[in-house]
Amino acid sequence: MGSNGCSARIGITTYCERASWGVWSTEAALLPTTYLNAVVAAGGAPILLPPVLDPEVAASTVDAVVLAGGADIDPVHYRQRPHPRTGRPQARRDGFEIELLRAAGERGLPVLGVCRGLEVLTVARGGTLRQHLPDLLGHARHQPAPATFGTTRVRTAPATRTAAILGETTEVRCYHHQGVDTLGEGMVATAWAPDGAVEAAELTGDRFVLGVQWHPEEDHGDIRLFEALVEAARERRTRGERHDQH
Repeated sequence: MGSNGCSARIGITTYCERASWGVWSTEAALLPTTYLNAVVAAGGAPILLPPVLDPEVAASTVDAVVLAGGADIDPVHYRQRPHPRTGRPQARRDGFEIELLRAAGERGLPVLGVCRGLEVLTVARGGTLRQHLPDLLGHARHQPAPATFGTTRVRTAPATRTAAILGETTEVRCYHHQGVDTLGEGMVATAWAPDGAVEAAELTGDRFVLGVQWHPEEDHGDIRLFEALVEAARERRTRGERHDQH
């Protein structure tokens, strides 16, 4: 905890789409509770960030940001035409998360990107995506069936933040048909699947900005990435409190 005894406030981006519960079927701000559970287990306080928010306001209310998984990013953001298998764009969410990243960078907020979150990190910094990995890899093991997570063992790059958190290798749960092609400015690849697909990338320098292509929130026995994010958020806030005292 920070010096004021409060938990780090971890903002998590949400889906805004039609959902059904009880007698209702309407647009809602959604997030799987696995994200909330992972943040709480890591010692943080989850704050939902729906795309109806002003990105500047969202960034000013939290100590760190999790870019949650979800729909494919509109290829217009990386200057490509849509692949036949690319999903329907969600323009409001795309715009919100790209601007949220900019605002988070101006404030020095730690960021963890999950699946789509790594792709948003890539695109926001000028990189590009492979729109349908089976075309390149010749298999669909990263997304074996609808609503079914795949499992793979990733290899991390030595002397990186990713390796410091996860070790040389780790088994992960994945669900993606897109992936990184060219990395964004200042980003370096830090983990790969056995087939060579980029599974993690991070921003060079001291700020915690790390994206993973897998879904760490789905592995209830391994919250190391969330623990590292919460710790980075606490350290940043402690530095700010010390600065305010001088």
